[in-house]
Amino acid sequence: MAATWTEAQRGQKCSKPMRTDELDFDLPPELITQMPPENRSASRLLHYIGASKAIHHRTFSDLPSLLRPSDILVFNDSKVIPARFMLKKSTGGQIEGLFLSEPTIGQWLVLLRDIGQPRTGTILQFDSDPALSVTILAGHGQGEFLIQISESVRAIEVLNRIGRMPLPPYIKRQKQTDERDSLDRARYQTVYADSPGAIAAPTAGLHFTPELLRQLDDAGIARVMITLHVGAGTFKPISVENLADHPMHTERFSITSTAAEMLNLAKAQNRRIVAVGTTSARVLESHPADQAFIATQSQTKIFIHPPYRWNHIGALITNFHLPRSTLIALVAAMTGLDEQRRIYAQAIAQRYRFFSYGDAMFIDGSN
Repeated sequence: MAATWTEAQRGQKCSKPMRTDELDFDLPPELITQMPPENRSASRLLHYIGASKAIHHRTFSDLPSLLRPSDILVFNDSKVIPARFMLKKSTGGQIEGLFLSEPTIGQWLVLLRDIGQPRTGTILQFDSDPALSVTILAGHGQGEFLIQISESVRAIEVLNRIGRMPLPPYIKRQKQTDERDSLDRARYQTVYADSPGAIAAPTAGLHFTPELLRQLDDAGIARVMITLHVGAGTFKPISVENLADHPMHTERFSITSTAAEMLNLAKAQNRRIVAVGTTSARVLESHPADQAFIATQSQTKIFIHPPYRWNHIGALITNFHLPRSTLIALVAAMTGLDEQRRIYAQAIAQRYRFFSYGDAMFIDGSN
């Protein structure tokens, strides 16, 4: 059924603004996972039961046995595109680029690093395809530029040819060879990814395998697909003192009519909605509590942090997140800040693997 935890159970008695440093913690650097596990579903799973505040240490392949037959899982089917690329100056210097969006065919909005202050009209070449050039059209500040591509084709066609996977900054690659990039193209992607457009993976879904999905089907556990294209803002640290002052980034999402119908039926039947990842949670919680779901293509900048009353979500599957991030704030909004700290302390003590290629947790709101 929908989330029914009381404020006391969540530990969300907040009479004053929450400070950002309350989301800080010390993480041993060796727990930041650099490579994916050999088997996706062999990742560890920390099972937190909200009603009893019990913590159990399991394996992700145990998930079907932890769910109820009446549960409905909401997945984000966004597909990561090879959005990283390298440009070359006329002097031979290199510039790292990250594709953000395509306002129109042939024009890209990008982030460029180590470019300085280029003049409008500056021409650069792609490092891996010198015949393909870009022209700087405008600068928008903070490294963001509008560029014109010399080929008038869709961005995905160019990126599939010359791009690399946009791994998070905490995953270090000494040299991203074709072989290594092939691995990341396969593993920094969910097995059900279907809608290209993300520049970061919905990482909670990385643990699912085709076999695990079949087990969910055999158990009668329903699956719903929504789409939210993760943007660069997901890695932006919170720099303000008070959490509520953080300017939340905007991300595009869509809900199909089929997904809307399944969600409305689940709500009518008081079935528990389990969000697979913070992205799925943000999409659902962006919808008004008193309105039926409808087919939607929109944007969200919802910032979920304590105190928060959940409107649609009853449980959450998620990875372990960065300190002082909007993602760990969302986790704290579901468990309560004190419990989030206790959970993470146990995860560190038990040597769980952190971040995108790391282990997972199942916040089970079964009360």
